[in-house]
Order: sequence, then structure tokens, then C-alpha cells
Amino acid sequence: MKMIMPAARRSIFLGLVVALVARAAAQQPAELIVRNGLIVTAVGRTEGDVRLRNGTIAEIGRNLTGGAGAREIDAKGMLVLPGGIDPHVHLTPTPTATTLKGADDYSSGSRAALAGGVTTISNFISPASTEDLPTALAHATELVKNQAIADVILHVMVNDPSKWSPADVTLLADRSFTLKIFLSRPAFDQNAAAYVKLIRSAGAAGLLTMLHCEDASILTTTAERMMAEGRGALKGQNFAQSRPVVAEEIATQRAVAISEATGAPIYIVHISSERAMRAAEVGQARGLPVFTEVRFLYLHLTKERFDEADGAIYTGDPPLREKSDADYLWSAIARGTGYVVDTDHVGYTREDKLDPSLNIINHRPAGNYLQVQLPLLYSEGVRKGRITLERMVALTSTNPAKLFGLYPRKGTIAVGSDADLVIWDPNQKRTIRNEEQLANAKFSIFAGWEVTGWPIVTIRRGEVVYQGGKILAAAGSGQLAPRQHWQRP
Repeated sequence: MKMIMPAARRSIFLGLVVALVARAAAQQPAELIVRNGLIVTAVGRTEGDVRLRNGTIAEIGRNLTGGAGAREIDAKGMLVLPGGIDPHVHLTPTPTATTLKGADDYSSGSRAALAGGVTTISNFISPASTEDLPTALAHATELVKNQAIADVILHVMVNDPSKWSPADVTLLADRSFTLKIFLSRPAFDQNAAAYVKLIRSAGAAGLLTMLHCEDASILTTTAERMMAEGRGALKGQNFAQSRPVVAEEIATQRAVAISEATGAPIYIVHISSERAMRAAEVGQARGLPVFTEVRFLYLHLTKERFDEADGAIYTGDPPLREKSDADYLWSAIARGTGYVVDTDHVGYTREDKLDPSLNIINHRPAGNYLQVQLPLLYSEGVRKGRITLERMVALTSTNPAKLFGLYPRKGTIAVGSDADLVIWDPNQKRTIRNEEQLANAKFSIFAGWEVTGWPIVTIRRGEVVYQGGKILAAAGSGQLAPRQHWQRP
């Protein structure tokens, strides 16, 4: 039977459609001019205007004249930064019955990122044992298309290198995707030759390989001994002691050696300690393509946090280290041996992290960080003189754009680049609050911290997607960002 909508309801429905279309049009005008801001890139700063048209930057100059219907945003007294790029994010876009309630999909992860000044996020794909690589990539691409608000890049985790064929490497090279390999898992030592062959093949094809550098044998034997001694609970310094710095140092040395032996570029994720960073710097000094990432947590927190009553909320792999490690990491990112600062975001709730059934072996590393990373880096880094503003842009936008094949489309403010901009109030004081977190975890380990400097408008490909504390764009408006081969920053 054919259903006919009553006239009154049809009128209301059509009115809502018109309003939504009008709102979308208002958010994405044919032209948008950001005026009078201090435009900052990795190489300098200048005052002026930025004209955005059809999703890209059309012109940079002073006193630009707006075309018919152009929208303008006055950024006087504000910083205009390129959108942040976080290449280390873990999302769960297809929840299951066992998925923890804080898990973020591409939509909730995007909301947190955009509110924090990050316009491009990432995710790690782990193909099922029964799934071939093309199918896994096609499924992930469709999820991004349906869910994302921020733009997205994807990485592929390698669980069994023996199942990787030359065709798989070629497919990733054609798409300029990234591999991720865990030296922290026993499977690495069990299949070391196959992993090294895969890293060599990836490098020859122009691919960058991400490496989690902790030594599996040291982690396994240390944790087993501590469990047998009754020191397996996530309290006090147990967790920090279960993943000693030597495990990170020796795995980093091994990664550098693999890069030297194969000629392949490597990207060492979440370096936490002075000893591991120095090991990477040895390879860099020899001219090897060794690039390093510092998880922002290690700049702001030290292992004393584990002694707190709720210390388990700070667990992460590797663990928090000494203040001297934090100081060294600040110096590394300032002088350029640390290339990227990002989050390793995972959407755990407070209850997820404090689950009493967890221990030093079975734990939940990382947490909800996307929304606060840039404000903390600006407040604690730029304002306190630890890094320059240009260096902050390099660490959080330009360098990841180059390393992950996005530059110059993203990672800078230049004519022809994507119109990904953040209007930043350098003087706004904010207290980080749980109730303002847009990711599904709804809490931050930094709640109560006062920071100075905050993103007030986020623009993704010319569309104002965050303003006034609200997300203004819909799920599905984000894109899988086109990528090229990596570049040396």
C-alpha cells in the first residue's frame, strides 16, 4: 500500500531538509577568507589573509578582496596554523559484543581530533587470518567513507610476514600505505628473517615501516618473573618495572641495525626514554633513514604517577619514565632528532583502565588523548620556551605530512595545499575538563590541568568543522587522504 505523508508533516520534513541544506551551504561557502592572522608554518611566520576556495588554499596576502558570497573570519590577534596530523591513532570502527564501551570509531575520534586542532587522523588495519589484503583495505576504505569527519590515513599491521606476497607489497606501495611491525611480540623473534625480508621489500618499494621497539624476550621473562613473585598487580611501580628501559633501548638498536642492513626507512613509534632516543640518534648521525616519534605523554608525565591510587590509568607501552627522560625528549624534539609528536590515542574509559582483573601482562595501554595533545604542547612547550612555534608546526603537521606521503597537499599553508587550518587563540586560558571531552571515553588523565592557548576554529578542506565548542560537520564528510611516497623532513 502506498503511504502518503500528511501535508503538515510533509511541510515540516521539507522545512528540515531546506534548513539542513542551508546550514551545509553556510558552512562551506564558495570562498572563505581568514583575515589578519599570524600565519605560521614550519619555516616562518607572516601576518596576512588566507583565501580558501573549493577546498584548497587559493591565495595568501594582505588585504585580499572577497568575491561575491565570500565568508570572512577575522583572526586578528590569533595564530593561523596548518591543521594537525596525528599518524598514531587506534580506532574501532566496527564494534563487536566484546568491544569496550569507550572505543572510538572514525566519527567520535574525528570529533575529538577536530576540537583539538587536528584535521587528519589515522588508524591501524589488522587483516583477519582469513581475509586477504585487498578485501581488508576495501572494507577499511568504506568505513572511512561512511564515518569519518576528519581526513584519514591508514596503516597495516603485520601479524604474520610469511603470508605477505610481493603483490601485497606492491598494492601498499601503489596506495602509499604504511606497515607496522611489533618487535615487542614474541612472533617477531620467531619470524625474524621473514620480517627483515619484508622490511627490505617495503623499503625497496618506497614504503615506510613503523616499528614498535621493545624487546619481546626481555618483556616476557621480566613479566613472568614478577608474576611468579606476586608483583603482577597494576599498582606502584610494578608496571614500569615490567617493561624496563633496556628492553626499549636494545630493540631500538636492533631497528637501527635492520635499517642499515636493508637500506629501508623506518619510523620508531612512541619513544619514551633517553637511552632509546640516543640509540636512534646514533643511526641518524650515520645518515640512516631513521625517524622517531615521541608520544606526547612522555613529555608531560613521569613514572611517579603510577604511585597514585588510580595509577593504572597511566599505563602505556612503553611506560612512563624518569624526569631526566622527559627532559631529554624535549631537547630531542627541539633540535630535530625527534621528528613527530602525537598521541597513540585509544578510547578507553576510566573504568576500562581501572578494571581490577588487569595486570602487568594483561593490561590496556594508552588512552583518550586526541583532544588535548596540541594545547598541551603549545602551553608546556611553546609558551615555556622549550620549542618554537615553528617547531611545534613541524612536529605536529609538516613532518608527519612528509613522512606519511601527504606533503605538500597537507602539512603547510601554501597556495594549492588543502585548506586545513586552525585558528588558535594564544592567550586563552582553559582548564581541561572531563565533561568537554568529545571522544567516547569522556574523561582525560589531564583533567584539571590549566593550559594557555587553544584552538577556537578548525577548518578542514575549506569547511569550518569546529567552532564555538561544537562540531559542525557530518560523519562521512571526511576523506581517505591521497598519499604519495614518504619524504625526508
